[in-house]
Amino acid sequence: MALRLTEQPSLYDHLETKSVAELLRDINTEDKKVPLAIEAALPEIERLVTAIEKTIKEGGRMFWLGCGTGGKLAVLDVLEVPNTYGVDPECWQAVLAGGVENLVLDLEEAEDDIDEGWRTLRDKHHITPKDIVVGLSASGNTPYVLAAMKACKENGIPCGSICNNPDSPISLEVNYPVEIVMGPEFITGSTRMKSGTSQKLLCDMISTTVMVRLGRVQGNRMVCANLINNKVIDRLTRTMVERNPGLSYEYCEEIIKKTGGLVKAEAYLKKEGILQ
Repeated sequence: MALRLTEQPSLYDHLETKSVAELLRDINTEDKKVPLAIEAALPEIERLVTAIEKTIKEGGRMFWLGCGTGGKLAVLDVLEVPNTYGVDPECWQAVLAGGVENLVLDLEEAEDDIDEGWRTLRDKHHITPKDIVVGLSASGNTPYVLAAMKACKENGIPCGSICNNPDSPISLEVNYPVEIVMGPEFITGSTRMKSGTSQKLLCDMISTTVMVRLGRVQGNRMVCANLINNKVIDRLTRTMVERNPGLSYEYCEEIIKKTGGLVKAEAYLKKEGILQ
């Protein structure tokens, strides 16, 4: 069996003999390939994003599903989206091999479990065909992810995938496959590097685009962010002053804190006749 691209030998060798400058330069050279590989897959990414947007607008939920680097990046995305865009955490979730609650334990052996992923979706999250699941697998052949995608397909649940090998097994099991072909890693087989970087960029691209399409951004501002700290309150207050120059900073801050957010603050002031 031919080695998958993600497992083929690095283009660089004798790394232990290189200087710090040489190692950094070579890693940077490889990293530059990531956005170009993503650009080549933009049409496939667009189809996946459109499907996710439709699912959320119709009341369904989006689930990332993965293990290793991809699974951890998915958890990071899920941790940030609700506060950044003020959406219900139920609509944007992650399923991680070994359990999200065990993230710091790094249970790498869980990636070989072919039952856990589907069992978690079915028994814990009560997945239905109204939802959508996106599996992340650098190899495209990770047992945990591949088995869950097959089960989704068998149960009529829309699904997509993100992988880093061409013509991967997982792409055959999903409705919306995305393949970001990165070639050999700088350290042979270390897919936390270029492949992981591509997965991080895609998580950001997908969640951001969906949230913009859902109306959680106005202009270029995160107008629906939760009031989680003073930095966010200040950012929303300055945005409100810019949008309503007749109001003072202190007054906008007071109303934002009172109502729980910028959009709610402006709606309140319109209801009171203070804003048009």
